[in-house]
Amino acid sequence: MTKVLWVEKQIDYEPQGIMSMSAVLKEAGHDVQLTIAAQEDPVRFAKEYQPDIIGYSMMTGSQHYYFKLNRAIKEALNGHAPMSIFGGPHATFFPDLIQEEGVDGVCVGEGEGPIVDLANALDNGGFHPDIANWWFKVDGEIVKNPVRPLIRKLGDLPMPDRDLIYSKHAPTRNSPIKHFMASRGCPYNCTYCFNHAWYEIYTREKRGYQRSVESVIEEVNWVREHYPLEQVVFLDDLFIIFVDWLEEFAEEFPKHVGLPFFANVRSNLITPEKVALLKKAGANTVSMGIEAGNDRLRNDLLKRKMSRETVIESGLMLHEAGINLTATNILALPTGTLEDDFDTMRLNSEAKVKYAHAFLFQPYPATELGEFTKKNGHMAGSFEDIGAIAWDSSILIRSDEERNRMENLQRWFAIGVEFPWLEPLIRLLVKAPRNAFTDNLYWWIHKLWKGWAITRRVHPIKITPKVIFENAKHFMKMEA
Repeated sequence: MTKVLWVEKQIDYEPQGIMSMSAVLKEAGHDVQLTIAAQEDPVRFAKEYQPDIIGYSMMTGSQHYYFKLNRAIKEALNGHAPMSIFGGPHATFFPDLIQEEGVDGVCVGEGEGPIVDLANALDNGGFHPDIANWWFKVDGEIVKNPVRPLIRKLGDLPMPDRDLIYSKHAPTRNSPIKHFMASRGCPYNCTYCFNHAWYEIYTREKRGYQRSVESVIEEVNWVREHYPLEQVVFLDDLFIIFVDWLEEFAEEFPKHVGLPFFANVRSNLITPEKVALLKKAGANTVSMGIEAGNDRLRNDLLKRKMSRETVIESGLMLHEAGINLTATNILALPTGTLEDDFDTMRLNSEAKVKYAHAFLFQPYPATELGEFTKKNGHMAGSFEDIGAIAWDSSILIRSDEERNRMENLQRWFAIGVEFPWLEPLIRLLVKAPRNAFTDNLYWWIHKLWKGWAITRRVHPIKITPKVIFENAKHFMKMEA
């Protein structure tokens, strides 16, 4: 039996990848534990547990934190030499991080099969650095293995190991909102997304695999039997690609589950037929990427390939069906202006968006838009300057005045979508200099409005004093 320790900085909601890998490891007879740095000392936990494998799943911006923490853990375990492995999006697209001190293995791509093969090899003492999907550092030499095919039959995977998370993290366990995945993959090539780079690794793979409706229903009902559950959130990139699957889901989910749910959609895939199926299935809220109001930015720079009219029409269809719409938007895009961002705000309002998320553009490496930003000299500093939080500040080269106004608009954006007649006032408010006072004031206004909209529209759950207290406590512990 191999002992595997996952290390997380903090938990926002259920980390789907870690839960799935924990499930396949336990199915193979291995022991898996989790430590969360936000609530306990991971170094002390590792010393007590004495793992054989220490695993980290990283997004770009968090890598340096995990490198430092990993070195501290390995130093504390100097009498015991676990293998430190890194996976997740950042590791997949930048496996050269294997060169970092203390990094023994990097998993490229899907992790279920690779992690089980590694744990099995360590368990029987027959480890050889020729396991597909892995880059290993062996006696100072780097061994690079090819990737195996993507998992095509997602229903063959065991149910995600939710107890790994819920047994350690009370806010997620007690929340009446739980997160699920019904599919993997996306056929589109938006320039700000890692998707195109993913399929450069998996060159001959189909773009999108769906779980069976039966397995999705089984998991949701199992969670409801064991934990609080009032609303289901599907995290799939696109929930409505396959019409035949959606038809079956709309027939079976309300019959066997009957809970409201949230899912991601795409504007140019919205049709009256699909809206009717979503309504029949029980969708109370969906989210779509609007990203930019300006046609050049949306279609040429971001490659969204959808018209302004399509965005508005799809929003109105959902509104008329009584399905709340949220949207994601990217402000401060390269070659974009403050006026473009105000145009994006107006487009959200025209599309009847019930809550508009606004993020400041971050030029993530390995994305087409990130590389464009770097190549064309729009970025101040380097990719290493990108933080883990995507809405705090912009690192693009602009005048101080325009950058400050864009950053301020991010805080007022959702309110401007809800109350478009406030635009003249918001234009004045974004001129305020960024300092501790305005930052805190604007942050609280933004968060209070977001909290109201999320609890009343996006995830309309029963609000009790206990839920409010638990959510507030969790919120205050989270990195800003």
